[in-house]
Amino acid sequence: MLVVHHLNNSRSQRILWLLEELELPYEIRFYKRDPKTMLAPPELKRVHSLGKAPVLVDGDVVLPESGAIIEYVLKRYGNGRLMPAEETSDWVRFVFWLHYAEGSAMPPLLLKLIFQMLPEKVPFLLRPLVRKIASETEKGFVDPQLRLNMDFWESELAKTGWFAGTDLSGADIQMSFPLEAAASRAGALLGRPNVRAFLERIHARPAYRRAIEKGGPYAYAKP
Repeated sequence: MLVVHHLNNSRSQRILWLLEELELPYEIRFYKRDPKTMLAPPELKRVHSLGKAPVLVDGDVVLPESGAIIEYVLKRYGNGRLMPAEETSDWVRFVFWLHYAEGSAMPPLLLKLIFQMLPEKVPFLLRPLVRKIASETEKGFVDPQLRLNMDFWESELAKTGWFAGTDLSGADIQMSFPLEAAASRAGALLGRPNVRAFLERIHARPAYRRAIEKGGPYAYAKP
């Protein structure tokens, strides 16, 4: 039995979706964010020393990192599903998106969140200065990087509607979280109909809906 250590409103939601698409049996261990810090609880460090989710446990295998989990599950249990054949150009795209999602797409989204929260984390008298610094950094660096990445998604999805081939793959599951995080910002996806259509397609999938039902409330998709 596969076990997913699942943190609410986090990347681990896409691992539940993956397992539902493959119709694999699994167990969920639930964890809640600290309401003050929004960080994972210390109990997750008992599972893996990084103390983050998701973590997949498969017998003696204890595996964090969404991209690694998706690749492991597909190669071990996928039986050719949700993964292009390795001799094809789609497989190269598949590998790229598995790494790109966390390596390139998520950092500017995380920076955006940090700079938006930062002014409220400092003493009151320092807030105007910190707010100005944060705003200038967002405008000069973070926002241009976000636009660059979102335009990239839009142009890539224009090809087939999916990230690695003509149908859903593990690459789309991996990319779902950055796109959902971007969509949560008001107006972020204006002028990007292909990204919006992608999100509508995945959110309508029965396996995605089952993952939401099992994983609990998820801020990035309607119940």
